[in-house]
Amino acid sequence: MIERLMTPSTTPDIRDSDDPLAPYRERFDLPEGVIYLDGNSLGPLPRGVSDRVAATVADQWGTSLIRGWNDHAWMDLPTTVGDKIARLIGAPAGSVVAGDSTSINVFKALSAALRLRPGRTTILSDTGNFPTDLYVAQELAALLGSGYQLETVTPDAVESRIDADVAVVMLTEVDYRTGRRHDMKALTRAAHAAGALIIWDLAHSAGAFPVHLQDCGADFAVGCGYKYLNGGPGALAFLFVAPEHQAHLRPAIAGWMGHDAPFAFDPDYRPAPDIRRMQVGTPPILAMAALDAALDVFADVDMEAVRRKSVALCNLFIDEVERRCPQLELVTPREADRRGSQVSFRTPEGYAMMQALIAHGVIGDFRAPDIMRFGFTPLYLRYHDVIAAAEMLERVVNERLWDQEQFRHRRKVT
Repeated sequence: MIERLMTPSTTPDIRDSDDPLAPYRERFDLPEGVIYLDGNSLGPLPRGVSDRVAATVADQWGTSLIRGWNDHAWMDLPTTVGDKIARLIGAPAGSVVAGDSTSINVFKALSAALRLRPGRTTILSDTGNFPTDLYVAQELAALLGSGYQLETVTPDAVESRIDADVAVVMLTEVDYRTGRRHDMKALTRAAHAAGALIIWDLAHSAGAFPVHLQDCGADFAVGCGYKYLNGGPGALAFLFVAPEHQAHLRPAIAGWMGHDAPFAFDPDYRPAPDIRRMQVGTPPILAMAALDAALDVFADVDMEAVRRKSVALCNLFIDEVERRCPQLELVTPREADRRGSQVSFRTPEGYAMMQALIAHGVIGDFRAPDIMRFGFTPLYLRYHDVIAAAEMLERVVNERLWDQEQFRHRRKVT
């Protein structure tokens, strides 16, 4: 156990006193003495989630037993939760379903999209995409055979590469390492101009800043519930399908919950006429209840205000770190409209530095081979937290607090 060399600063900052989002911090159960800059990897616990899960266990499952599916509307939770997420990503009601993992939802969306573009065989992505999306696409292409392939190009080359052979463009809006943000509207327009469909991974977007799927004309989107949506470790993911596609999809994974009448027990698959056809198995109610309660944090949140504060927090951190630690290389775009809600710095000793920083009360994370990653969640982060984090990073770097064997030992999760 490392004895912290500094208590995170509690000095008031005038920006905090004028912050319209300051009251939202009270909606989270945050541990004392920690500055949490890793909500882009795992969101903290919102107040109310523990009680909701406990009540679901004791008062619903424990009392109602099987009757809970009807008495507590468990069966409707995938679309009820989906509609809460839809509001945050600029999607209409009835276009989002919660369930499964991001990887499974990528498979469902990609396989369905490919069926809508017969004769085209290329899945186009970029070299900065999250590996799980690429793995799913690689193995789906191998499974399908018949010339299907995944092609990756640099992020800047995506638009110029889209041609008549591309069936689906599959991109993560915000690069998980660098925080670089794609232009959703421009790339969606380019894909459609070439006759292709597009899938957006919103893992580092949903809940972090306003997303405008419908306005941009997106076809499909996926995302996870455990980052900015704060649904808990391994929380359920979500899947968006534009309304105009829903009645035409044939999901490659067809399960009874996607059937038009699950309790008719029809031996022949007849998909539900709407987003419900993208469901597969029985929804995990305890996990669904946790995510449902976590999303209540956003019920009255102005996402434009969230974005304004996100930009200000990130700008402040960049300025403070570059002034204090000029040896660190900024890899996140400086221009606010080209980044998400994270800031990343590159350094050869990034892993050890991050471990030392965590040991001294500032939690970020590391992404191989050499990137220290810091997420900024405006609902609970304060401006003086940002300054205190930069101060601690300065000590870790310039006093070589990281230069200990215990900080070089690679753990399973980085």
